[in-house]
Amino acid sequence: MQTETNRIEAFSDGMFAIAITLLILEVKVPTPAPGRLAAALLRQWPSYLAFLLSFAYIGIMWMNHHRMFTHIRRSNDALLVLNLLLLLGITAVPFPTAVLAANLGTPDQRPAALFYNGVFIVIAIFFNVMWRYAVSHNLLDHSLAASAAMISRQYAVGPLMYILCFVLAWIDVRVSIGVNVALAIYFALPPSLMRRS
Repeated sequence: MQTETNRIEAFSDGMFAIAITLLILEVKVPTPAPGRLAAALLRQWPSYLAFLLSFAYIGIMWMNHHRMFTHIRRSNDALLVLNLLLLLGITAVPFPTAVLAANLGTPDQRPAALFYNGVFIVIAIFFNVMWRYAVSHNLLDHSLAASAAMISRQYAVGPLMYILCFVLAWIDVRVSIGVNVALAIYFALPPSLMRRS
């Protein structure tokens, strides 16, 4: 069964919007002693950092999902299932974000960072599986073959780099988060810009 992809994109956009909105719910209003609000707000820096990182990641994943569906012109049942698996990973992001925010700067920051990075490994794998399936099952617009090849090259490094972030979390959580930020920037870049460089 082959169908248009408009409904997949609309449903996916709604899921991305919900996931990105839920992130702010983990940033709580502090209840400090009178005259201590500024200090209480500053103490919440892990929540702000985790919120900003995950907002950027979900936003960039949405951009990449949009880029994929600019190329994917047809769908089938298997693509629908793969898209749902990807959305499962994306909608889970607020939970590891909350865990990371609650544990940054504590003795449990390493397992929190490992959990956080583990979720992004799974999402990167889901992105790759869905994209590779669409390519191998001839669901792409053939007139966009050159840019599709660039997307394939860009996505290929994702799981490996997130595994690197996972390993780095064992060594230094700050370095792991720094590499995560660099990865977000990398995946935000349009494949056409990479082709020119």
